[in-house]
Amino acid sequence: MRVAIIGSRGYPYVYGGFETFVKELSERLIAHDVEVHIYCQKNLFTEFPKEVNGIKLHYIPTLPQKSLNQIIHSFLSIVHATFSKADVLLVVNLAAGPMGWIPKITGKKTMINVDGLEWLRPKWKGLGAKYFYWAAKLATKLYDKIITDAEAMRQVYLEEFKADSTVIAYGAPAFKPASEMGLQRLGLEKESYYLIVGRLIPDNNADLIIKGFLKSKSKKKLVVVGDVPYSDKYASDLKSMQNDRLILTGYIKDQQELMAMYQHAYAYIHGHKFGGTNPAMLKAMVNNCAILALNTVFNQEMLSDGKFGVLFDENENAVSLALENLENVPEKVKALKGIVSTGLTDKYNWDKITTAYKEEMFKLVNNK
Repeated sequence: MRVAIIGSRGYPYVYGGFETFVKELSERLIAHDVEVHIYCQKNLFTEFPKEVNGIKLHYIPTLPQKSLNQIIHSFLSIVHATFSKADVLLVVNLAAGPMGWIPKITGKKTMINVDGLEWLRPKWKGLGAKYFYWAAKLATKLYDKIITDAEAMRQVYLEEFKADSTVIAYGAPAFKPASEMGLQRLGLEKESYYLIVGRLIPDNNADLIIKGFLKSKSKKKLVVVGDVPYSDKYASDLKSMQNDRLILTGYIKDQQELMAMYQHAYAYIHGHKFGGTNPAMLKAMVNNCAILALNTVFNQEMLSDGKFGVLFDENENAVSLALENLENVPEKVKALKGIVSTGLTDKYNWDKITTAYKEEMFKLVNNK
């Protein structure tokens, strides 16, 4: 069986959630004797090998504009894959939702991982939001199989578009102990800080958390790991808030240092609002963090309605109160750290996830 994977930045270019997903899935599919083709954004690469780790690579050009590059790249990639020898096209970007008709020209089978609620994200205001809503609606009609990564997301698609989907979660990384030495560069000590990890975009609510933290009586620091790879007013405004209690690190590329940040934090704070299964939350669970999370249906699902973390409402006072309560009850923090990893069932295991994708692909191919 041949599979074409379309919609990420490429392989082995690991930048974000979908790139990690493509890497973890494709390397395992190869081990399952599946021939994997990945479509890469040509402008992001300086070398162009045709094959890496047994995975066949195709470099497709696109436009540099942030708002158009995924649409153009997905369109050109789908056209190329439509006339290739691929049996199944796996699309991992909702921007390609309206393009599901193209592979039907040659009878290719298609599946799409729809990710989060793109049409509600603040960065896609106006026309962008309308496009992604339309893209989601068309994806449910044009693709042979819809994949959602959380039961709560499946319910959204059932209610909004009257379309069912198959739930296959995003995978959790393996736990690797990290020394406290990883804190030295930032001058931190164990359990002296709260941690946020994520892009500095409005729907991750770093501004809400920072303001709530600064209003609180917390005696700890708040460390914010992440940035955006472009000039942006929201990110700049956050950076201008930096003071003695607040540390904005930018990107941390050293994974050992990042794991040390997770493992030795007093608690991890998760403000992500519109996704399904979130990679940063999974890392927090793997690394035995006490977790404070925005009260959304997606975070409720991952934390089993508060069994594996504390949920807070979307306002500054709720953040302040949650932080103060945790500092007043350190035994609760210890208890949360002791049980959080038990929430990582087989649902989040990359090997199980790969088997689930392979089974869905075989169903499509054998249902001609």
